[in-house]
Amino acid sequence: MDENVAAEPVEELGVVQEDEEGEEQEEEACQGVNDLMKQLDQIQVHVPVTFEEIDLKDLGITEFPESYKENDDKEKLIVEYAENFRRQFVHLYRDRKPLFLCPLNECGIEKFVCSTIRPTLLSYKDVWNYDGAADFVSDYLSFQALEPPTELPGRLYSPNTTLKRQKGNSFDFSTLLCSLLIGAGYDAYVICGYASRETCHMDETRELCPLLVVQAAVREEETKKDSKKYAVRPARDLRSKFEMKQNAQRRKEEQEAEEKHRQEELERIAELEKPPPDPLHGLRVHSWVLILSGKREVPEPFYIESLTGHSFPTTHGNYLGIESLWNQQNYWVNMQDCRNGCRDLVFDLGDCSKWEFMLPQTEQAQLQIPEEEENFDFEDEEKEEQVEEREVELAPSWVEAIDVSAQDFELRCPMGKKTLLYKKAKLEKFAPYISKDGLIQRLGIYDDNAFTKILSSKEWYKNRVDKLDERHHDHVKGLVTAYFTEGRQRSMKEHQYSLSSTGIPETNRTMIFYHEARVDGLSRRNETPMEMVENYVNRSDFLFYRKVVYGKRMKKFGPADANSNRRPILEISEKFHRNTDKTADFDVAEIVYNLSEEKINLTYHCDQSKIAASTREFVKPPNLEDKNSQPPMTSDLHSEFQVDYMAKPPKNLFVYEIFLELLKSEEKSISVVRFSEDETSEILMDRSQEEASSELDISVYDTQRNEKAKKQRRALERLEMEEKMRRDEMELDYLAPFLAQIGTPDKLTRQQAYKLKEDCLADLKQRLVDKANLIQARFEKETQDLQKKQQWYQQNQISMQKEDEEEYLNYCSEAMFRIHILELRLNRHKEIAPHRYMALEQKLRTDQRLTEFF
Repeated sequence: MDENVAAEPVEELGVVQEDEEGEEQEEEACQGVNDLMKQLDQIQVHVPVTFEEIDLKDLGITEFPESYKENDDKEKLIVEYAENFRRQFVHLYRDRKPLFLCPLNECGIEKFVCSTIRPTLLSYKDVWNYDGAADFVSDYLSFQALEPPTELPGRLYSPNTTLKRQKGNSFDFSTLLCSLLIGAGYDAYVICGYASRETCHMDETRELCPLLVVQAAVREEETKKDSKKYAVRPARDLRSKFEMKQNAQRRKEEQEAEEKHRQEELERIAELEKPPPDPLHGLRVHSWVLILSGKREVPEPFYIESLTGHSFPTTHGNYLGIESLWNQQNYWVNMQDCRNGCRDLVFDLGDCSKWEFMLPQTEQAQLQIPEEEENFDFEDEEKEEQVEEREVELAPSWVEAIDVSAQDFELRCPMGKKTLLYKKAKLEKFAPYISKDGLIQRLGIYDDNAFTKILSSKEWYKNRVDKLDERHHDHVKGLVTAYFTEGRQRSMKEHQYSLSSTGIPETNRTMIFYHEARVDGLSRRNETPMEMVENYVNRSDFLFYRKVVYGKRMKKFGPADANSNRRPILEISEKFHRNTDKTADFDVAEIVYNLSEEKINLTYHCDQSKIAASTREFVKPPNLEDKNSQPPMTSDLHSEFQVDYMAKPPKNLFVYEIFLELLKSEEKSISVVRFSEDETSEILMDRSQEEASSELDISVYDTQRNEKAKKQRRALERLEMEEKMRRDEMELDYLAPFLAQIGTPDKLTRQQAYKLKEDCLADLKQRLVDKANLIQARFEKETQDLQKKQQWYQQNQISMQKEDEEEYLNYCSEAMFRIHILELRLNRHKEIAPHRYMALEQKLRTDQRLTEFF
């Protein structure tokens, strides 16, 4: 027992020694780790941040403003506040990506993203709506992809610098677009998040072109018909209900099979066109714009893709997540789960459980927490903290006001041109006046995604003198359709023709007109080699339809004549609307001029109480072309059918008058048809000249492009200069020629002064007499010519034709006019000559060089 007791202290001593040795080893290891950390801390590497250098000369400025190159006290406070917010966020959410708070600007200075937004309302109406502003930003700027695509950009340029560079990444696009939208009154925000590869790369080759998307038609509500109390029962349906049910079931099954086949085909095409898997799916950083409801009558929130200018719902699948969003007033961090993308996000910025704001002040409505009945002691402390937090104010925007010149706004695209690729479609945009023919947009639709075989194309024009607005080419069918705006000569609205028959008359073509602007009310003209159909609207004679049938040309030998080469007319049919001022039996519904068979057929309107209409037929007599005799009318040349058998037959005189009126209307219809043919030929000739020249309409206020205004201004300046020179010549010294004859002495003698006066007056007198003699000579010459012409007329009066007589009368009228004018000029010269002589004498008496002698 004693031995055991003695052994226990020995064992305890060994344990203590081992613990001391372990502690010494741990201390040595810690000291070694500390030494290693100190050595590693001394080794530092600095990753170079490479940014694109900005040449101020390219931006058109000498230097940036002071607000770009330094931060004031408020901005420094905001930057420190944002850094503190970032550190707290990183500490609480270590798995979240870094926030985009204070990137460098173009001068390398940290600027808060909210102060980079500069709300501005431009003076151009096109950007006052969200779609116009988005189109302007997407067209005006060139896209630069983020590099690397999974990291935030190191710099965020100001909207003004972005406009001057005309290029930028998605954050530059969104900042500029948000500035314009807020300035236009929208509740807009810049979003920092994640999107698909196609969206981040602005790849729309798998998307349909917006110009081809057919908008869903709005279904109108069917109005229920009021059932009348007394109504005739419909006839009994004698069809088999069983067969009708079987047929309906069969049709339903066929429709379902067709719909299933169509869906399978669409799924197969979608699977084939599905993009390859993206290894960075969900990691690609992107920025776009959010517009919330409330302002500018926006009904619900939606996205705007700043790169393309297209709007999407907030549930769109191309947007995969949101980290934060901001406007010019505050910054919000998304606290919601984005595993399902942005489909389930709620944009209630006042809900702190979903959106964590950075600055205390915000215009968004906060969630109201119900008040507690018990009052705690720390309420005063919370109020003090809130008061302290509210003292942090956002500094005003450091960006200069956004300004876009009229020339730059009109140019829109970089270098005035831009090409966008879509699914089997290519869209080209041009600035106005860039193309000589006024082309501003061209859309090509292709059969494949390689853009090798074109199916159709659409072109849009602007500022054309010929009012051409659109032109559609169907390359498969070879058809061209041109659309015109109002104000064109002959009021043509649409012209459809074959590409192989451009400018060739008497071919397949369709012309649609603005009937309101035409006197004849013509609305449509369809023409083929053998027919021509015209439609009219709102005519006083109730005509609404005319059809002309042509025959084949007969070969004729001899000299060519303008009318001999026309197509022969076989038949002309005209249709009329109902004229309620006449009875149905006397109101013509259709007239058929059968020129080949020498007949005229009349069909009257059918009365509501009748099931048939009255008709009348006339046969032309053989000697109708003899104009010296009246056309005869016999019973075998006229036949009629009257619906009302109780009515008295019309008298022969009445029928004969109808026949004479029809003969006159036939001649008038033929002349109208020939006029339509000439009009079509003139339109085609004008179109050929317009396409060859392609003149553009330039406003008189456009001083840079309006060459006509420049020429007119230069002509006015030249006329003004000539008028000034003429006035200067009139103010010349009238004594200078006579003083030069005597050597221009410094002082005149009395004899020289008298001689100067006499010579000057004699010269004026001679010039007045010479002018009177000249007028008299012209008068006598015109009189002699007129007398000779009258003698010639008397000698050749019998053998002269009507054209020669008209030419003689026109000559006599012009000659008498010239003789009368010469007579007036001579009389006026005789009246003015003495006054001019006395005025010169008075000037000579008052001349300073001659006053001492007179």
